[in-house]
Order: sequence, then structure tokens, then C-alpha cells
Amino acid sequence: MIKAILVFNNHGKPRLIKFFQYYSEETQQNIIRETFQLVSKRDDSVCNFLEGGSLIGGSDFKLIYRHYATLYFVFCVDSSESELGILDLIQVFVETLDKCFENVCELDLIFHVDKVQYILSEIVMGGMVLETNMNEIVTQIEAQNKLEKQEAGISAAPSRAVSAVKNMNLPQQIKDIKLPDLPSIRNLQF
Repeated sequence: MIKAILVFNNHGKPRLIKFFQYYSEETQQNIIRETFQLVSKRDDSVCNFLEGGSLIGGSDFKLIYRHYATLYFVFCVDSSESELGILDLIQVFVETLDKCFENVCELDLIFHVDKVQYILSEIVMGGMVLETNMNEIVTQIEAQNKLEKQEAGISAAPSRAVSAVKNMNLPQQIKDIKLPDLPSIRNLQF
């Protein structure tokens, strides 16, 4: 089972964090820090698997990662997961991001975190792998984008109504309304 998915840059700044097991916020920060230290000091020519850090579960867990340009994609998994299967899953995730964002970069993960989370939830949910077929994932994401565009049309209706009301010259109509003379506040007794 996948316990956590961490994406951080070369400086250790988290860009995507998804824990599938409860950890306090302080523990999560320590896990991210420890994982970055373990992964970043490794040479690119060595194996992409290592034992989990002491905070995430020690030797019972594995860190499986890939380093692409300025980003580390790290999956923390238990011993029941296949290392090569997870490496392939990371590849599918990155290629899907690349297809959806057309040459994905770190800024895409920062400014489109909702879309990245949606892509991730199409692939992994609750620590279990849902889908590995990139074409199926992209089809679902395109369907979601289409739905969002339709909803944007619906949500734009109130703003179109407001602009129509503004064009009705309401200030002049309000001036034309005849109101009865109201007594002054000074004349009221309390």
C-alpha cells in the first residue's frame, strides 16, 4: 500500500504532498525533511529504491523515487508493493502531467495544485492504485475539464445578469421615483 506521495524541488520545498495514513502536521514536516535528505544526497546513477526513513516506518517501508529536472517524485510504500511497479506508476504520473500541462514544470504544480491533485486522485486513492492506463486517465481529465467549462458558463450567468441590470440606467429610474415627504429625525421624540 502507498503511504505517502511527496513531490519536492531540488531545494526541499514541497510541491505536492499526499499522505494516506494519518500523521500530525509536525510529523509530516519531519518526514518531508528526512525524505528529502535521504533522496537528495543520492547520486543519479544509483538505484531509485531505499529503505524508508525512521519517521515513516524504517525498514518496513520503502522510498521509491525518480528525479526529473528540478523535481523529486517520491512514493513511500510498504513491503507489499512492487518497486518496479511503483517506478512505472511514477512514470505514468509524470507523463500524464506532461500531457495535461504540455511540458509540465514546477510552476504548473504550484499554480494548478487542484488539477494536479485531481490527476493524482485518478491514479491513486486511499493508498491503492486505481488506474495505470495513461489514455484512460487523460480521458477522465478531459471529461472533467469539459464539465468545468460547462459549469463556468452557468456560473457566468449571474455576472451577465448583473451587467444587463447595469445597462438599464437604474440611477435615472431611481431619481424618477416619487417618495412621500418623511419627517425629520430632529422632530422625533424618544
